[in-house]
Amino acid sequence: MGTVLIAYAERAQSLRETALLEEMGYQVQHAQGVPGTADPRLRDAEAILVTVQEVTAGTLDAMPACKIVSRVGTGLDSIDLDAAARRGIYVTNVADYSVDEVSTHAIALLLAHTRRLPQYVAGVRAGQWSSTGNGAIRRLRGLTLGVVGFGRIGQATAAKGRGLGLWVLAFDPFRAGTDIRASGAEPVDLPELLDRSDFISLHVPLTAQTHHLINAQALAAMKPSAVLINTARGGLVDEPALAAAIRSGQIAGAALDVLAQEPPPQDHPLLADQRVLITPHAGWYSTEAQDDVAVRACEEVHRVLSGQPPRSPANSPAPPTAVPAQRKENVG
Repeated sequence: MGTVLIAYAERAQSLRETALLEEMGYQVQHAQGVPGTADPRLRDAEAILVTVQEVTAGTLDAMPACKIVSRVGTGLDSIDLDAAARRGIYVTNVADYSVDEVSTHAIALLLAHTRRLPQYVAGVRAGQWSSTGNGAIRRLRGLTLGVVGFGRIGQATAAKGRGLGLWVLAFDPFRAGTDIRASGAEPVDLPELLDRSDFISLHVPLTAQTHHLINAQALAAMKPSAVLINTARGGLVDEPALAAAIRSGQIAGAALDVLAQEPPPQDHPLLADQRVLITPHAGWYSTEAQDDVAVRACEEVHRVLSGQPPRSPANSPAPPTAVPAQRKENVG
């Protein structure tokens, strides 16, 4: 029926996706990353599955048979959506497969940081037994959680925060204040959220507009007791500015599941600071979510290659008749 390229794992590391696609009748090829433009695996592929791998206009030019780029996950910042659309290629993602996991991870980071869990565990293992030796801990109930981005994950994080007794503020320029209030949060603009929040949790996509949304100016507007939580995308945060703000006591700390470079270099300034918790982009993960995202990404491939529209398109491809001219114009 056609060839599908899995561009993030060899066969042994992608058994679920491979089995699904082969059961659907496709020939499956594998690569540890998107191959170079001269690679025949690109030329022959009618579909490509990616996780965080970059798919550029040049990559798409090398894929004359491609009809779909299926993102095995949520974020789309590594894929040139416009270039794909101009070439008549769908880009899809699985937008809601890990809503519960990521929102739970955000709250887990909040709790671990607030209750000093890593410090307590390390202390006990080192032979220390002190309830009060890791600094003051505030009662959680009555503190304020600011949620930046009130989509599925932001709303789920807000609901879990309210369950812990937090007052929730929400900033989302694309959502009506009445909808935010109906979900149990107080709608505010970003400056007010930064000023009032004890915890600030980021749940927006990485775009040109949101890149370094949390910069030196934003950090200076936060409370000295504030903790920044990021389970979205590393590029939302100016990391050198964050490190400086924590080092100087401008804010209290951060809990991060994502960084601009993953994995980070060992000399990354945030790694050595005990006021910063970092997990390895694990917020999405559960065995259920891992299976769900693989199944749904493969189903999108089958829908498009069998002539059906995808369920979760991220772009609006040009009609096939426009593809040759557009490809010629965009070479290079």
